[in-house]
Amino acid sequence: MRIPKQYGYSHVDRCPFCSMQATTKNNQGIPVCSKHKNASLQDMRCLCGELLELKEGKFGIYFRCERCGNVNAKRVFETNNIKNDVEDISREAPKTSKRAEITTTSDDPLYFD
Repeated sequence: MRIPKQYGYSHVDRCPFCSMQATTKNNQGIPVCSKHKNASLQDMRCLCGELLELKEGKFGIYFRCERCGNVNAKRVFETNNIKNDVEDISREAPKTSKRAEITTTSDDPLYFD
């Protein structure tokens, strides 16, 4: 059975710092989330040791190496350590008080109100 494509779900950019959905671009042109809008990537290195040049194409960002050629951004982010400069705020669930159980019967005068 063939599942048709849904509009808008074909390509979702991810933030390289936290893997959330990217909504904006930083000053380097990298798609990032709103928390990391002011963050920037340090110099990225290829597996061969050369510095990588950031490029943007039809299908998103990628990197260019002098020796290896074009390198996928996902592979570069896996090999290089990306430092998250923004402090993560832990989300705690709001504490709820224990609720009292109320039993209502049909003989109760408040049942039919």
